[in-house]
Amino acid sequence: MRTSWMWIGLGAALLAGGCGDDRVPNAEVTNAAGPGPGAVQPKAAAPIAAIPADASMVVSGPIIVEHEVDLTAQRDGVVQKIYFDAPARVKSGALLAELDGRQIEANLEAAKAKTRSIEADLKNWEAEEQVLKADYARQKTLWDLGLTSQEQLEHARYKAESDQWDIKRVMETLNTAKDEERSLELELEKTKIRAPFSGLIARRYVREGQNVAKNDRLFWVTAEAPLLVRFTLPERMFGKIRAGQQVEVASADAAGEKHKGRVREVSPVVDPSSGTFEVLVELTGERGSLRPGMTASVHLEDPH
Repeated sequence: MRTSWMWIGLGAALLAGGCGDDRVPNAEVTNAAGPGPGAVQPKAAAPIAAIPADASMVVSGPIIVEHEVDLTAQRDGVVQKIYFDAPARVKSGALLAELDGRQIEANLEAAKAKTRSIEADLKNWEAEEQVLKADYARQKTLWDLGLTSQEQLEHARYKAESDQWDIKRVMETLNTAKDEERSLELELEKTKIRAPFSGLIARRYVREGQNVAKNDRLFWVTAEAPLLVRFTLPERMFGKIRAGQQVEVASADAAGEKHKGRVREVSPVVDPSSGTFEVLVELTGERGSLRPGMTASVHLEDPH
C-alpha cells in the first residue's frame, strides 16, 4: 500500500511540472492558408520603367481641314436647278443650286414699283415746296410795301412750313419701301445656294424637284488644304510642346509616305475631366495620298 502511494505522488509531481507557465510562444496565425507543395509562388510586381529623357512619342488623330461645312437651306422651297455635283471642285461664291424663287421675284418687282411711285411723289412735294417758298417770299415783299395783310403773310408762311413736314413724311415712307425691297432681295438671295469658300463638294443630299425645308442639308463642302491633325497629350507634357515645333506625320492608309508638319496651335488649358490638352499640327509640303478623314500618326521627336 505504501508503494502505491509513492507512485501516485511521483505522477502528481510530474503533472504539475508539465503545466508550468514557461511556454514557448506560438507563431502568429493568419487567415490565409500557405501555398501547397506544388503551388507556384506569386511574382512581385515589376516596377514601371521611367521614360528616357531622349525618347520620342507617337500619337494619332484624325486629319481635318479648317473649312468644312454642311450647307443648309435658309428658307423653304423646291430645288429648281442643281449646277454642281460631287466630287466637283468649286470656287468661292460659285452657284451650286437654286430654289424656286418666282413668287419672291414677283413680290420684289411690286416693291420696286412702289418705291418708284413714292420717289415720284416725293419729287412732286419738293416742287410744291419751291412754289410755296416763292409765295411766302412774295407775300413778305408785299408786307414790307404795305400792300398785303398780316393774315395773308402768316397764311403763306404756314403753308410753306406744312409742306416741309409733308416732304419728311414721304421721305420716311420711301425709306420703308426701300427696306421692304431690300428684304425681298435678301429672301431671293437665299434661294441661291453658293459655295462659302473654294473647295470640294464631298456630298450632295438633294435632287432637282425636291421640296426642302429650312435648315435641311443640301451639300457637304470641304476645303482640301491645309491639312491639319488634331490630337491630345497628357498633362505631364504641358509646356513641353510649343508652336512651330517640327514633327513627322504618317498614315497607315498611305503606306511608305512620310510628311513634315509643324505645331500650329497648343491649347492654353488642360481639360480637367480627362487630364489632357489639345495640339493642332499643320502639314507642310505636298500632301501625297493624305486626305481629310484619314487617321494620321504624329511622331514627336524629343518631346521632353
